[in-house]
Amino acid sequence: MDQSHIIRRFLRQELDLFDVYLRESIKSDNPRISGIVDYVFKGKGKRLRPMLVLLTAKACGQIVPETYHGAVTVELLHTATLMHDDVIDKSDMRRGRRSVNAVYDNTLAVLVGDYFLSSALAESVKTYNLDIVKIISELGQSLTEGELEQFSLAEKAIIDEESYFEVIEKKTASLLRASITIGAITGGASPQIISRFSRLGGILGICFQIRDDIFDYYKAGVGKPTGNDIREGKVTLPLIYALQNAPKAVSEQILKVIQSRDYSEENIERILDFAKEYRGVEYARNKIKELLDEAGTIISVLTVNEDIKNMLRIFLSYLNDRDY
Repeated sequence: MDQSHIIRRFLRQELDLFDVYLRESIKSDNPRISGIVDYVFKGKGKRLRPMLVLLTAKACGQIVPETYHGAVTVELLHTATLMHDDVIDKSDMRRGRRSVNAVYDNTLAVLVGDYFLSSALAESVKTYNLDIVKIISELGQSLTEGELEQFSLAEKAIIDEESYFEVIEKKTASLLRASITIGAITGGASPQIISRFSRLGGILGICFQIRDDIFDYYKAGVGKPTGNDIREGKVTLPLIYALQNAPKAVSEQILKVIQSRDYSEENIERILDFAKEYRGVEYARNKIKELLDEAGTIISVLTVNEDIKNMLRIFLSYLNDRDY
């Protein structure tokens, strides 16, 4: 069984109530908006971020109405960024189905993404906690900065591991860190415990993104075409490592392809094979293991219910093993 299903079963009642809060937050009398919203929710994701909010609040004390508003906030913000990302990346697939911009058009996708974003901000206010409102405000800035930096790196074909981690820190890690932190705050945790959970959330976010980047190197049902990151000019960790550690002459040949943006199917296959041959994927997997070991250490010293600790450990296993 997928580990996320185990956590979902553990939080079944809480997630059912979360869905009620979510639907209420985004309802509209405008039939065009409500139609697109219905389409978005038909492609229901795994609700990983809300699960982290709820699980952390449960670990720190209790789930309260403000916890649900916080969980809705991060889910709406995440969904808004996905719609905007698909427009930017010219992607026509999301979670194994046609993206909003493919079904409707770019203009409507951007506007409905803005509607989700505005609704997220409104939900954050319902937590009645200025620290959470501040987290969400800064998160919006961080996500945008990450997208801009990623675009710049792709445009300039910059091959740099430090820059890669700066981008995923802002684009992915920041959102999971916010989710866990909001859960800890609404659960009544002390500042010290909130800080530990915040670090844990950042690690989970980095691992999630590295694993997602690895998917790009294999033909599988991952909800997006294999090699799609490369088509968009995104040089992720497996390829960065291979370029920096393969024989210079071989790396230079691959780098010329990247810089020329000659992304024919043949060249994409060549780049994918190159990253695997020169241990880029292996390196990325080892990086995940290293980070998850640190996360496991953080969990082991948390003074929380043992059942919650087990759920957090299952979440670590999920990040390591997930296949889409």
